[in-house]
Amino acid sequence: MATLLSNGQQSVMATSNGQEQQQQQDEPEQQQQQQQVEIRKSSSPKPGAMPSLKLNRMGSVSPKDKRVYKIVLTGGPCGGKTTGQSRLCTFFENLGWKVFRVPETATVLLSGGVKFSDLTEKEDPPTPTTFVYKDLPFAAPEHSLIDLTASCPRCLAKAASRPNGSEAYKFQENLIRTMVQIENTYFELGNSSNRNCLIICDRGVMDASAYISKDKWEKMMAGNKWNPVEMRDNRYNQILHLVSAANGAEDFYSTEDHACRSEGVDLARELDYKSAAAWVGHPYFDVIDNSTNFESKMNRMIESVCQKLGIDVGDRLQATSRKLKYLVALLPPDSEFPPFADFDVVHHYLQSAGPKVQARLRKRGQKSHWSYIHTQRRPNVHGQARIEVKTQLTHRDYMNLLAQRDDAHFTIYKKRRCFLINNQYFQLDIYKEPGHPRCKGLVLLETYSSLTGDALKNCMPKFLNIVKEVTGDPDYSMFNLSLKEDWSTTKKFCRSATHGKQDEQPPEPPKKQYHPYDENSD
Repeated sequence: MATLLSNGQQSVMATSNGQEQQQQQDEPEQQQQQQQVEIRKSSSPKPGAMPSLKLNRMGSVSPKDKRVYKIVLTGGPCGGKTTGQSRLCTFFENLGWKVFRVPETATVLLSGGVKFSDLTEKEDPPTPTTFVYKDLPFAAPEHSLIDLTASCPRCLAKAASRPNGSEAYKFQENLIRTMVQIENTYFELGNSSNRNCLIICDRGVMDASAYISKDKWEKMMAGNKWNPVEMRDNRYNQILHLVSAANGAEDFYSTEDHACRSEGVDLARELDYKSAAAWVGHPYFDVIDNSTNFESKMNRMIESVCQKLGIDVGDRLQATSRKLKYLVALLPPDSEFPPFADFDVVHHYLQSAGPKVQARLRKRGQKSHWSYIHTQRRPNVHGQARIEVKTQLTHRDYMNLLAQRDDAHFTIYKKRRCFLINNQYFQLDIYKEPGHPRCKGLVLLETYSSLTGDALKNCMPKFLNIVKEVTGDPDYSMFNLSLKEDWSTTKKFCRSATHGKQDEQPPEPPKKQYHPYDENSD
């Protein structure tokens, strides 16, 4: 069974074009019906059935049901971030949400007259007769002399990595502090609003790490007592990486009519990869590629946000992407992987309100810094698909909810490796002990994609020994893998401990039915 959760590779109906917007404005009663969304109480969630959230005529909700959802739009040059902000704003405002758009902090500050050349060069600025590019190795080759004395956030970051770039380094540090404060201001506005709020950040904190050396970035993090789990995973609910047109839609890549863009195609591709790599490890990181036309790309972006929020909008959104799961044997050495991030992950299943509702907790972190998520899965109102609602928890809420653990399940322990390759985001789950013997040595690779056939095959990681696809196979459902009861004896074949070989076993009476809402491993 393929999950309907999206990584941004899905296709949706064009809900943000002018014709449909006008139709929504002409039909307020239908719009109000679409605004009925089921969400969790964010401060103290319970694993029972989700409350029905109904908006009044002014679009307000009760404080206990209100939702504040923070997303980051990032990506390389000419990826559609500006248009994406506008489309998301229109779509969610039509649903009755309040939308805040956080401006890009670097552009705000640098447009005030800061010139990165002033922060790095002690001598007189170069002139057209004295300027030699090699004298300013931190600058982009495509930049003209005028560009070099103007405001380029990327070149500022590269300048900060220079041995004598202390002033640029300090400005970069202050830029991040300013970004945090600006974002916090919008986050507080969202918390104080009487409506559901979507907060769209034009790039986020981790984007700065894409263009600064690793040692300088780690020095900056340590000096400010920042850590990646807090700055990346806990700060934002979802990351949307809009792939540059220079990667897959080269005919549409342009630097015209954009005062801050001067990158060539090759450099734009490099920047696109760097900006994506900066966010590898976020639990809800969605890559919106150029496999479709631009309108569909924007719709896939909207759909990704709606499905992560658990918003049921009926047939307004059509999903084509699906979750894919593969069995992997014999992991290669770490040196064969592209840049990756490893996390410790712990899952607890909770007592649920009914056979078609599933609730679980996830603890995920690095170096003793943790994020906590409560997930509830249920059928949508039409009963034809699953909706998954995720709520970020405090440590206190997490500990309280642990009292509702389901004793029929083992706790699941994993090492999760996240990496990006071929414009595809992958998660490799390596099961760890203690756990059921059926999980010993188990390694599963997961991704989301709308690709099929050779296109899908070509984007898979070639360095992994993929045994087979196991999407929808109940043998590899985390729900079933965690069961203390040996449900697998209900099958004619059961897996051996080598994961991939099968031994014949005599059939036995059913002990446990396959749970129909257990595909996603969160």
